[in-house]
Amino acid sequence: MCAATEGERAARETGGVRTAHEDILRRQSARESAARTYARALPIVPVRARGLTIEGADGRRYLDCLSGAGTLALGHNHPVVLEAIRKVLDSGAPLHVLDMATPVKDAFTTELLRTLPPGFADHARVQFCGPAGTDAVEAALKLVRVATGRSGILAFTGAYHGMTTGALEVSGGATDVRVARLPYPQDYRCPFGIGGERGAELGARWTESLLDDAKSGVSLPAGMILEPVQGEGGVNPAPDAWMRRMRKITEARSIPLIADEVQTGVGRTGRFWAVEHSGVVPDVMVLSKAIGGSLPLAVVVYRDDLDVWQPGAHAGTFRGNQLAMAAGTATLAHVRENGLAERADALGTRMLTQLGSLVAEFPFIGDVRGRGLMIGIEIVEADGANGPMSQDSATADARRASPLPAAPALAAAVQRECLRRGLIVELGGRHASVVRLLPPLTITDEQTSAVLDRLADAVTAVARGTVEP
Repeated sequence: MCAATEGERAARETGGVRTAHEDILRRQSARESAARTYARALPIVPVRARGLTIEGADGRRYLDCLSGAGTLALGHNHPVVLEAIRKVLDSGAPLHVLDMATPVKDAFTTELLRTLPPGFADHARVQFCGPAGTDAVEAALKLVRVATGRSGILAFTGAYHGMTTGALEVSGGATDVRVARLPYPQDYRCPFGIGGERGAELGARWTESLLDDAKSGVSLPAGMILEPVQGEGGVNPAPDAWMRRMRKITEARSIPLIADEVQTGVGRTGRFWAVEHSGVVPDVMVLSKAIGGSLPLAVVVYRDDLDVWQPGAHAGTFRGNQLAMAAGTATLAHVRENGLAERADALGTRMLTQLGSLVAEFPFIGDVRGRGLMIGIEIVEADGANGPMSQDSATADARRASPLPAAPALAAAVQRECLRRGLIVELGGRHASVVRLLPPLTITDEQTSAVLDRLADAVTAVARGTVEP
């Protein structure tokens, strides 16, 4: 029998890889919870990754603009992160120490405080929580309730703060009497139908009225929690003037202001912390995701006069993750020393400008928005219009002024077409109709162009109806 040709061997190997890839996905479907999410929309099996690029078990390569839902500020397996982890492993240091002091923790806390907004770090305390952002939210809510002796919380429509009970209460889909829901300003789908500065001002006035009206049914709350940019809510950046109004409103009434920077922090929005865009100094900051350098870590940082907890008032077994602290220190320092927040600002402006042209060209692109490298593209129903359309800016502005209904099925089609072109994106927003981009801060100019090209190609395919089911 003749020896197999190289082509035949390659075909067998490729088939074997493909079979292994499919077998892993089948086993996941049979074994894991029906609550899994990313695995359904992104049926790939990552086996290697570096920077922006993921390689799947099927041999395909993808540009990852999900970045662990914003966790990977430096992308996958960045050298400074790997070196920091190896250094701890090689040192023989303990990996699990509850909340005891260690040199690794001391270095992390020092670097974290160095990055915080001026006027905050000098009077701050750090609480290490459980490993997830939702744990930090729970701790922050407990903190302000204990410190003020009050129970109510002000939160915002469209918010997302986590999946544990207290975090869900202050997220957008909850209905709890302890939480008063306030309108979050949006230009595209303004709750007052106005948008812009006027819409944000009406939202601020509504907040003041609710707090000052003795018959509003809302008593003086323990705190207000907000996201400087709503992520899961559809990439809605809060106007800077509105942020300052919220700070003024809460400060005048002795209401602690909690800034949820779980996804917006560590340079993501073009500043190290998103509150810096407005110059607001909150009373409490909730931090997770990127601060662990890709590993689980969450903290609450707050004004020292709120530190009224008794020992053991808030604890957690896995709040001393030494590898995460080492990776986090390396990440925070690298972002700070290399000006990656400023680079995110410049690249984000470039991406928003180029993506903005899609609004005029494609009727089902309702809006493009974001801040830094936190970008959203809202997909809407397009009245049956197919294919690219040449429209002037006035027409596009008119469509922005009268938003069409959200189109989650079309958004899902765009996500699928992106994946077929080797681009990983996420969906978010009220109806899962916002295509979200969260590339690492280390993305190069060339990679940025590749991401934009693949996304535009996917949008064009959906517009023309040339998509696979």
